Amino acid sequence: MAFDYKHLDDRTREFMLAEIEHDVANGTLFLSDNLSDRGRAEYPDLLRAAARNGSDDTLAAEIRPRLNPFEKPKQLKSGAFSKPPVMRVNAHEMLGEGEFNRFYIRGVCRRAIADGIQEVEIYRAKDVTNPRSESQARIGQRISAAALLEDLQTHQGVDTALGLPAGPNSGLCAKIPQE
Repeated sequence: MAFDYKHLDDRTREFMLAEIEHDVANGTLFLSDNLSDRGRAEYPDLLRAAARNGSDDTLAAEIRPRLNPFEKPKQLKSGAFSKPPVMRVNAHEMLGEGEFNRFYIRGVCRRAIADGIQEVEIYRAKDVTNPRSESQARIGQRISAAALLEDLQTHQGVDTALGLPAGPNSGLCAKIPQE
């Protein structure tokens, strides 16, 4: 099920594309280890296409055939590596949702800043079966658009200093507050 993106229109999509190009130009675009070599090569264009006229669902569908069959082996306490686990059945969804949402939030922050709006508001954009209490507590909070944008530009992948997005399957997103 796709996220409910409150401001996913042509204007926000342009800001998303600018943020993707920022990462590509700076060599900071997150490329998951779960992607095959072909997937890593094609991922920037897949992400651009989703930002232009797709969604997290369309990105996930394009990622699926471009995943490795196995996840990266984990290093054990002994220093040896585990047998590579089979790729999770929802790996494409987790990557598609997470990265589309990340660039959507960056686009919303850029849009807010361009409109002279200082803060964005955290909301749940996707229903989750078992919402984490720390995610629930964030709903309705306002956060500096400039600080969140900088955080997302600086911290690639899952963990950000400001905690948004709040990890895989949190369903959290950001919107321009209604005054």
